[in-house]
Amino acid sequence: MAADFDAAEVDPVARVLPLLPVPHLDREFDYLIPRDLDADARPGVRVRVRFAGRLVDGFLLARAATSDHTGKLGRLDRVVSSEQVLTPEIAALAEEVATRYAGTRADVLRLAVPPRHARVEAEAPRTPEPPPVPEIDPAAWGRYRHGENFLEALGGGRAPRAAWQALPGEDWPRRLAELAALTLASGKAAVLVVPDQRDLDRLVKACADVAGADHVVGLAAGLGPAERYRRWLAALRGSARIVVGTRAAVFAPTPELGLLVVWDDGDDLHCEPRSPYPHAREVAALRAHAVGAAIVIAGHARTAETQALVEAGWAHDLVAPRDVVRACAPKVTALADSDHALARDPAARAARLPAIAFAAARSALAADRPVLVQVPRRGYVPALACGKCRAPARCRHCNGPLALPTAAGPDGAAIPACRWCGVADARHRCHACGARSLRAVVVGAARTAEELGRAFPGVPVVTSGGNEVKHTVPGSASLVVSTVGAEPVAEGGYGAALLLDGWALLGRADLRATEETMRRWLTASALVRSFADGGQVVVVADSGIPTVQALVRWDPVGHAQSEVSERAEVGFPPAVHMAAIDGSSAAVAELLEATHLPEGAEVLGPVPLPPGQRLPFGSEGPEPEDVHRMIVRVARERGRALGRALRDAQATRTARRADGPLRVQVDPPRIG
Repeated sequence: MAADFDAAEVDPVARVLPLLPVPHLDREFDYLIPRDLDADARPGVRVRVRFAGRLVDGFLLARAATSDHTGKLGRLDRVVSSEQVLTPEIAALAEEVATRYAGTRADVLRLAVPPRHARVEAEAPRTPEPPPVPEIDPAAWGRYRHGENFLEALGGGRAPRAAWQALPGEDWPRRLAELAALTLASGKAAVLVVPDQRDLDRLVKACADVAGADHVVGLAAGLGPAERYRRWLAALRGSARIVVGTRAAVFAPTPELGLLVVWDDGDDLHCEPRSPYPHAREVAALRAHAVGAAIVIAGHARTAETQALVEAGWAHDLVAPRDVVRACAPKVTALADSDHALARDPAARAARLPAIAFAAARSALAADRPVLVQVPRRGYVPALACGKCRAPARCRHCNGPLALPTAAGPDGAAIPACRWCGVADARHRCHACGARSLRAVVVGAARTAEELGRAFPGVPVVTSGGNEVKHTVPGSASLVVSTVGAEPVAEGGYGAALLLDGWALLGRADLRATEETMRRWLTASALVRSFADGGQVVVVADSGIPTVQALVRWDPVGHAQSEVSERAEVGFPPAVHMAAIDGSSAAVAELLEATHLPEGAEVLGPVPLPPGQRLPFGSEGPEPEDVHRMIVRVARERGRALGRALRDAQATRTARRADGPLRVQVDPPRIG
């Protein structure tokens, strides 16, 4: 960074964070500010600087009168924009998130600050009208223990922290909009984070109805670059004090933040798939703690991580009494939940659609109400096996799984095709026994819709999933076949819900399999009318399974408590913090050798990468022969120290120009 002029000739000094991809350069560098840039070179602006002979982007973090650097300093090449897009709060949050997740500030800031759009930035900011007096439904919040006290604390400018367990059938967008409007009325801003676009649309509409459309913006990745930057600037400049968005919106730079909300924190869409892989719930907790804002972690289900916050006293329960839950919940029935039910339908455990499911569907359709059918897999028959020996059917070209993408054609035959390479195999032979016959292992949503259409002739069948997700359906009689997470909202609520193939959700080899299953079931069941209004839910799973019993009781808190205690016994998150290090054996060993692990840290492994996990390198790089995962486990109170140690070790490794692909994830959603 040498220059051809003396440092004393130009003053002052800019402390710049270049957006560089390597960990050992994740620090500030001093540059001189030319006099023609002095007026625009303010903390938080985007700048361009020369680094190692090339121009790179960066943020000006601070100004100083002098520099500690004893040599000659370079100078700012230019100020990209005079807009101070990086606020001190977000800069501090980026540092904390980078430390917590063993990443770099450059990667965090790429998530937090969207790309600039010059034309939008030149637009004059609008001045919104004063917010209306919020219309809060005290009776709705009065159904929850301490609900009215929570509203009073939030309206008074205090910072309560709560884990809100929404009742079945609750109009949760309206309730969250009321919290945001109450925060707005107290003179502060609110940021509400949801997992997907459907939830975002519902919540934006509710906030606009309660607080006025001028005060609300929705942020999502699906927006075009101009519109996204326009809405983000509205949050930065304070013209929109309520921000609703997906996971990156947790970094929204709203001034005077008063409330953070994370809805359905168990959804894996809240976990950022790019380095340093932060989770929106954890970022929200860090931000709320740093600025003294209120936080609400809400949903129909509850994760073990949220329950751990409650048990530690960091957040408080916002739940309804059991009599209120029973009055709002539908009737939930499981397979063979009594000797009488088993005697009436001895084949219930083996049937995909037992008699109790058909009876619930007939009852709802007779009352002219829709029936929701939840299926874990999309497609027609997404998995096939040998009809003789039951070995999985594999492609002869790439060894991928064979499936039936559509129903049988006019000649009565359907041709299996590979789900990986797409090659059809009309002459498949089993690789184990040579048989030609095939059988379905899993039935998808399309095949289920076809079967139900034949079982209930004359009833409309609607499918939702994949690229054709329905947001709403009419409240009249129909069969709505949906994959998990794509359930549309029915006008007035569903008359019944059939939760099929429970084994496919519960049988996954994943630490969070039961937690995720409970969340999927509760989300679908919450769309059903109450039992007093005829609502029924049939879960096709054994009634003796604890997760099924928790659903029957509608007890997400008790289920989360069990998850926390069971994981504490075996040393799994959230009882501990874990870091997963993926890469070749040489790269992983090199990183661990350079890491000064906290006291009491355990190194576990190697273990195989979890199924479906992306490899820790790009497609253009050479594929290592021995990619595996090592796990480092520390006590819960040493999580930040672990992140700091791994962050420093990565900086040391890149400074040595070490080779080999490597990925570090702190508290990954899938451990193995």
